[in-house]
Amino acid sequence: MAGAKEIRKRITSVRNTRKITRTMEMVSTAKSKRMVDRVNEAKPYGMKIAEIIESLEGLKDSVDSPFMRNEENPKKVLLLVVTANRGLCGGYNTNILKMARSRILQLKENNAEPVLYVIGKKGMSFFKFIDHPVEASFDTIDDAFKYEDAMEIAYRIMNSFANEEVDRVEVISTVYVSSSKQEATLTPILPIGAQETEKSDSVIKSGVATASYLYEPNPQKILENLLPHMIKTIVFRLILEAVASEQIYRRIAMKAATDAAGEMIKILTRKYNRLRQASITQEISEIVAGADSVS
Repeated sequence: MAGAKEIRKRITSVRNTRKITRTMEMVSTAKSKRMVDRVNEAKPYGMKIAEIIESLEGLKDSVDSPFMRNEENPKKVLLLVVTANRGLCGGYNTNILKMARSRILQLKENNAEPVLYVIGKKGMSFFKFIDHPVEASFDTIDDAFKYEDAMEIAYRIMNSFANEEVDRVEVISTVYVSSSKQEATLTPILPIGAQETEKSDSVIKSGVATASYLYEPNPQKILENLLPHMIKTIVFRLILEAVASEQIYRRIAMKAATDAAGEMIKILTRKYNRLRQASITQEISEIVAGADSVS
């Protein structure tokens, strides 16, 4: 029965593991629900900002803003790579880091220098492993992060671009599309105009729609003040969606691990029962043989 005892130990070990993965699945489910609610709550504000910016689209040429500076051949490109602090979340980190490395190689081929800002310990460890320098790193972003945490990152990005330290800013993160779909995406955010501002239905229907607003003091001044605010809103939204996606990835990974553990327990239990049955049959055969020899 030595083999059966070993299997019993494995069954106990797998059961304990299943309890852990099931608990992590439940925690991730609660966290993902909370983060998705935050994403949905932030959407109306972001859409209204985009609507106002779009209504002032025709005034961009007359606005004096450092965030409108557009270099045809950028020499330095800031990449903000958003990863997680922890693993056990399926391909979440792998997809982002694969895209980041591909983008870095592409920039180098175009004679542009990538400047890395990395969010998350997993990204920091990866770039340390491949010996690629990281300009700035942030490990305080998790499911409890606040607007102020994102603003610290946004201010550093904006200052680097405004001071002409970099010529372009791109964010590589996981974008939340729906509860069943999250995609690793490269999003250009600076200069303004590098990305396509998402238009709301009202703007599309009314064209430029400048007549729908009364501007005070004047549209140009308002647009100059709105541009940095729009950048901060985009950075916050991208980080928020990335954290929500991370929790969804972890929930799915932990559910798959829990299901796999359950299936393994079934296989080990059947194997244990067969060994136990064979042992009992052998013992009965030995008893019968002993009885026959005595008679």
